[in-house]
Amino acid sequence: MLNSVKFQGGELAGLIVAVSFAAGLNVYATVATLGLLAHAGVLDLPSGLHLLASWWVIGASAALFAVEFFADKVPAFDLVWNALHTFVRVPVAALIAYGAASHLSPEKQLLATLAGAAIALAAHSGKTAARAAVTPSPEPASNIALSAGEDTLAIFLTWFASVHPVIAASIVAVFLVMIVIVVRAVARAVKKLFRGAEAELIPPKRRDLNAA
Repeated sequence: MLNSVKFQGGELAGLIVAVSFAAGLNVYATVATLGLLAHAGVLDLPSGLHLLASWWVIGASAALFAVEFFADKVPAFDLVWNALHTFVRVPVAALIAYGAASHLSPEKQLLATLAGAAIALAAHSGKTAARAAVTPSPEPASNIALSAGEDTLAIFLTWFASVHPVIAASIVAVFLVMIVIVVRAVARAVKKLFRGAEAELIPPKRRDLNAA
């Protein structure tokens, strides 16, 4: 068995940041990976997260990951799936952060919980925005590739955070900046689309009067 890693201070913060982001992308893959890493002796889970190492939790997460693996790759349906999972990914990420910080003071534990939820929400929002931009494409390949990339990133970040938590958190910081840019771009595109649709609904005579 490999020597497990215990996290303190900045390393614990890095782990929470990276895992919360991964959960925002694919919470089932994240939970299953954490449990498997604990069983492999790579990761020494904080006492508040020992439940994740249960084979029941790992098995259920793996089964749900298999369902999401296919459901998340169906154009249009993936938008509905992701919308519903707003109420799964963010709360679970908050609970993971809460458990990871169980040995800290109540104030720091609350801060960790809020940070975990906020980071997961940012990752989830970025994922949803990217899907909204890709879904109109007539071919399914781009949607499938994007989904597979998100699944891979969630698993990689969870594993990488178990060995290099600070670097993993730095990678997440870069992704958060990219998400802000993507969300703003999508929001502008949607706003422009609605403006165009509104302009088409205005009768020509009224449009001329407004122009005058």
